[in-house]
Amino acid sequence: MTGAFAGIAETGTLMTVTGPDTPASTSLLPETHVAVLAAGRIVAHMEDCWDLARSTYGQLPRAVNFISGPSRTGDIEQQLVLGAHGPYRVHIVIVRG
Repeated sequence: MTGAFAGIAETGTLMTVTGPDTPASTSLLPETHVAVLAAGRIVAHMEDCWDLARSTYGQLPRAVNFISGPSRTGDIEQQLVLGAHGPYRVHIVIVRG
C-alpha cells in the first residue's frame, strides 16, 4: 500500500513521486498495488499535476511515475502479458480530506 501524489481525472491516472520516504519500488514491485489518494489531489489534466508538483516541491522530484492501470506488454510474441514490468493489479482508495 502506498500513497499517491495526485490523480488525473481525464485519464484515470495516478502520479507518484520519488523521494527519501517514497521509493519507486514500493509501487512497481508488488503483484498488487493499492494506492491511497486524497480526493483533494484529483486534478482535471496532466498539466495540473505538473503545476501541483512544482508548487509543492519548488522543483520537480528526481523521478515521477504515471500509473494508468496494471503493467502490460505485448512485446513477447505479440501476446498480451499483465504484470511484466510492474503490478498485475492496481487498486485506488480515494479518501476525503
